Amino acid sequence: MPSRALPYPLFDADNHLYETEDAFTRYLPEEYRGAIEYVRVRGRTKIAIQGRISEYIPNPTFEKVARPGAQEDYFKHGNPEGRSYREIVGRPIESIPAFREPGPRLELMDEQGVQRSLMFPTLASLLEERMRDDPELTHAAVHALNRWLDEVWSFNYRDRIFTAPVITLPIVEEAVRELEWCLERGARVVLVRPAPAHGVRGPRSIALPEFDPFWRLVQESGTLVAFHSSDSGYQRYAADWEGRQREYLPFTLQPFREIGQWRAIEDTVASLICHGCLTRFPDLKIATIETGSSWVAPLLEKLAVTYKKMPQGFGEDPVEQMRRLIHVSPFIEDDMAALAGVLGIDRVLFGSDFPHPEGKADPITYVDDLAALPGDAQAKIMGGNLSRLIPV
Repeated sequence: MPSRALPYPLFDADNHLYETEDAFTRYLPEEYRGAIEYVRVRGRTKIAIQGRISEYIPNPTFEKVARPGAQEDYFKHGNPEGRSYREIVGRPIESIPAFREPGPRLELMDEQGVQRSLMFPTLASLLEERMRDDPELTHAAVHALNRWLDEVWSFNYRDRIFTAPVITLPIVEEAVRELEWCLERGARVVLVRPAPAHGVRGPRSIALPEFDPFWRLVQESGTLVAFHSSDSGYQRYAADWEGRQREYLPFTLQPFREIGQWRAIEDTVASLICHGCLTRFPDLKIATIETGSSWVAPLLEKLAVTYKKMPQGFGEDPVEQMRRLIHVSPFIEDDMAALAGVLGIDRVLFGSDFPHPEGKADPITYVDDLAALPGDAQAKIMGGNLSRLIPV
């Protein structure tokens, strides 16, 4: 039974699955077989992309994982003792079937009192950045992963678990074909990395007109595009300040990276507006997931100032456009009432990040952080807003 009863259904915008070792390789074409491998390093299994071992996810097999919600207190109350990441997270636990399969996960959701959820892969967030020099490989690897997701989880499990296939955009024609393939199999939401597309022409914004065939199909199909936190490649810019190149490691305490780590989502949303994508496609459904909300008010302010100086550069008021089309699932430590005040109550989405350590151990307790809001506003955030984006 859930830890409490609520008078409205919960629709969690941020749940995660843990991939198995063959998630990337089961359907990878033969010519790319060596591009993704699992290797043993000093007695531990690591993932290697194009022959380069990655530490992005310390345990890519997910046989043992951090306890769900292990960092909840850290994110809500800070770390005055200066504890290490290992001290904060504690001992790992054995992975359970609910982290790997939709049937057991649905049973767990019933126990938690969660009616529906968006389901995102975990290890997939490292793929595109480590393949940015090979767009053909990137598309092949993403399609292989999506085939695995469809086979194991399905993109729509009983109208309750909506698993998000990945769409990569280096080659727009391939992106359109991938989206068509996913839609044919019931996808209602897709995962797009908040970053420029890397292709034969180099990096460029995914909001430029060359990507309009993709956005046109997104709009026509009513698909929700979720920009979920990933390795967006911004570590390269931090490295310029630190004077050394190193891999982006999300589970380490790096103060300089922490300060600027949400630049990627701010730049992505700014590009959608400033490069005219949201003007050309005014009915898009866009959500930012697990990228916090600290960037929202500053971006709105920057848009207002820029619009005041050069209104001719926009198809419409960019502040109103952002408030109409961009939905945000904030972090558990964010001020939801403040976010609703600047963005609008209809654009805020509840997301627990379960079962990741930085999320909620008990997703339904998210409602405790909404105590300052009236009941109808709580109902919208906890499920009503996302139900409007993905109706059943």
